[in-house]
Amino acid sequence: MTIPGNLLTTAMAVMPHRDVDRALEAALTMDIPFWPQLPNYNYYEDMYVQASEHFPGILLDMEARTLKFSTDKFFEEFEETLAHFETPEYFDISDTYSVVYSRFMDMDFSDRPAIRGQLEGPISFGFNVQDENERPILFNDTVRPFMYEFMAKRVNIQLKRLKERNPNAFMFIDEPGLQFLWSAMSGYGDQAARADMDAFFSMIDKPRGVHLCGNPDWDFLLGMDLDVLSLDVYTNGEIFASYAGSIGKYLDRGGVLVWGMVPTNFEPFEKEDIPSLTARLEEIWSALDKKGIDRDFLLSRSLLSPATCCLVNPDGDKTVEKAFSVVKALSEDLRETYKL
Repeated sequence: MTIPGNLLTTAMAVMPHRDVDRALEAALTMDIPFWPQLPNYNYYEDMYVQASEHFPGILLDMEARTLKFSTDKFFEEFEETLAHFETPEYFDISDTYSVVYSRFMDMDFSDRPAIRGQLEGPISFGFNVQDENERPILFNDTVRPFMYEFMAKRVNIQLKRLKERNPNAFMFIDEPGLQFLWSAMSGYGDQAARADMDAFFSMIDKPRGVHLCGNPDWDFLLGMDLDVLSLDVYTNGEIFASYAGSIGKYLDRGGVLVWGMVPTNFEPFEKEDIPSLTARLEEIWSALDKKGIDRDFLLSRSLLSPATCCLVNPDGDKTVEKAFSVVKALSEDLRETYKL
């Protein structure tokens, strides 16, 4: 297992910072660092915009901060994109689309247990990006299969570069849109998504997995070929723990769980402390232990993180940075308690 467990720390990449150096410094405080995404600094840093680089048909308006899709433009640019399909570097993230990515890749991470990257996933990208008829491109039977292959190439080149910095590198596929598969939206249900996502992950090098803050059908996710699953346990812990059977099978296959327990939103953060967060985690772990998931085994395959990212706090980046510090303190306390 190349992804470490034992309650080491990492965090989601979307951060509210406008100070690039300060954001990167905060990311490096985690045991498993990552390169930050900073949409408040620049619209190119928006996770959907970042994923759209070189995608044919994209209409990006930096002034209006909008990301749209033109079907006609897609077909005009399609051949040009295909001409680069066997050039991995074409799918990497340029300096224009990230102010920290290249800086992160130039750092020495040989002494870290792992490092991590991320890219917006195809389901969320496909739901979010709409065509000239305000129809999500996920529902376009021509665009959708190409989109999955395109995103797989983007994930693979980033993971390759990360592994050159640290052999235990892994990727988050950020998929907030997964929870909408079970809503009233028509045209793309969970069975179609399962087939497409299985094909998508078969094209992606390991290790890789999914991060999301919502509450999908956990059986759907836990049954997929994932190496890591990152979730908002602070909000969804009780529901997640009810899927003990699927959690146990996922862990037995070698999967790692990232327990997002420390809130980053100002109001809930102010209501919590280390003892209260510890109690919430241990309650979930005890419930799973009673259902047959050995706690020591579970913790050996667990990481800790903030519960969510947050861009809207009245104090800007201050609460987010405090949450990072609490994640570290929580990890240290629990690792001492459980002798990890």
